[in-house]
Amino acid sequence: MEKREMLYEGKAKRVYSTDVEDVLIVDYKDDATAFNGLKKGTIIGKGVINNRMSNYMFKKFEAAGIPTHLVEEPSDRAPPVRTPKIVPLQALTRNVAGGRSTTKLGIAEGTKLLQPTLEFSYKNDALGDPFINDSYALALGLATQEELDRIAELAYKVNEVAKAYFLECGIDLIDFKLEFGRYQGQIILADEMSPDTCRLWDSKTHEKLDKDRFRRDMGNVEDAYHEVFHRIGLE
Repeated sequence: MEKREMLYEGKAKRVYSTDVEDVLIVDYKDDATAFNGLKKGTIIGKGVINNRMSNYMFKKFEAAGIPTHLVEEPSDRAPPVRTPKIVPLQALTRNVAGGRSTTKLGIAEGTKLLQPTLEFSYKNDALGDPFINDSYALALGLATQEELDRIAELAYKVNEVAKAYFLECGIDLIDFKLEFGRYQGQIILADEMSPDTCRLWDSKTHEKLDKDRFRRDMGNVEDAYHEVFHRIGLE
């Protein structure tokens, strides 16, 4: 497969066309950003870890009946993927209070929720990815009700699979965000699942093993990413 023109460069990835129809190559970068790009830096090795971990988890999701954009994993950093039309919504699933939910709802970080929650944000960098509900998503034509229902179904299924697996590795899945796309008439999981997009805490010590270490200047960011990589058996 031949990598051709760069179609897009985002905060964490570059996307290239290929000589195969409906297949792109996604090149994961070591660049790190937070607060909608206001804070920038580099996490050495992040691109390889995020790529390989995402592909590893997506294979588990596929085995559980969750369709994904994954094609194969020929390299450490730049896998080919299917080309869904991304639904402009981020689906954020929470098991434990963390991040914005603590200030928005006035609850302490680490509070275990009585059930998993799901919320959407409008995928728009210029607006800071604001919270959006189903009614607005429908009114703006961002998705149909059938698509919203399917995204919710898949997000909760991803949570079920990932939460159980991470727990086996001594990691609590606090929350995570997902993106979905339309591909050949169905909704499929896209983007990634990594310490960039998940809050992951050590099950015993509650040490943060994710991007919050970068956001909050906690130090040992690379060590945390490698620890997750090690625990899930990829290092």
